[in-house]
Amino acid sequence: MLEDIVANVPKARHAVLLSADGLPRGATDGMAQKDVRTISAAMAGMQSLSRATSHFAGDGPDRQWNQTIIEFQHGWIFLIGAGQGAYLAAAAAPDVDMQQISFRMHRLVARLGNNLTSPPRVHADEAGARAQRARAGQEIGTGIRIADLDEVISEVRGAQHAVLLGGDGLPRGATTGMSQDLADTISAAMTGIHAYSRATAQFAGVQPDASWRQTVIEFQHGWIFLISAGRGAFLAAAAQHDADIEDFTTRLHRVVPRLGAYLSPQGEASRA
Repeated sequence: MLEDIVANVPKARHAVLLSADGLPRGATDGMAQKDVRTISAAMAGMQSLSRATSHFAGDGPDRQWNQTIIEFQHGWIFLIGAGQGAYLAAAAAPDVDMQQISFRMHRLVARLGNNLTSPPRVHADEAGARAQRARAGQEIGTGIRIADLDEVISEVRGAQHAVLLGGDGLPRGATTGMSQDLADTISAAMTGIHAYSRATAQFAGVQPDASWRQTVIEFQHGWIFLISAGRGAFLAAAAQHDADIEDFTTRLHRVVPRLGAYLSPQGEASRA
């Protein structure tokens, strides 16, 4: 059944069915068992961290995770729920028809049977408590306001927050009103998501010096974007689900070159 994806979607490369605890339950032909185990473990870890960041995307009543998309220079990886405690991952070339592979993946999940129901949701009380702690700390702030990020957030309807992370995974600055608690929590989770994303590079295709570009997490109530910001750093940003995500991501990528000062030792010292 997994072969349906690679056989009927041009440019699709692999598919893996995995459990929430990172154990492979099936894979398409041509994948080494070692690679299947690596991908399954990385995807499970990234999914766990992704769900823990749902409050970053907003305080919506339904914080269900929908999908995660990882973009590399040499290809794409897609991850969706495949029932209670199961996930389906698929890899494809850069020029794959994204609508077609998404359709095939969701159709496959439906074919897998009634025993695979919707994936677990983030516990509302747990996510609500995190959001409450973040709101309580808004007066404190991160200490370093990045005006360029504030401008992006103000120009896109539905944009929520943004935080710049250094190569060490620590926040270098954020948008106005983002609490230190939220910045620290998201930075830790995004550092892990970034590491898991990079660990899946071979799943997307074998290419020397292929680089990670971004990871996109979709929830029922919003989006989280993690993009490369150079020097081993990355930028995390969130928006409501009805935001213009094409405009938002375009503006985020456009502002990245102006964030270098916040990543240099001189820049950090001058803002301490």
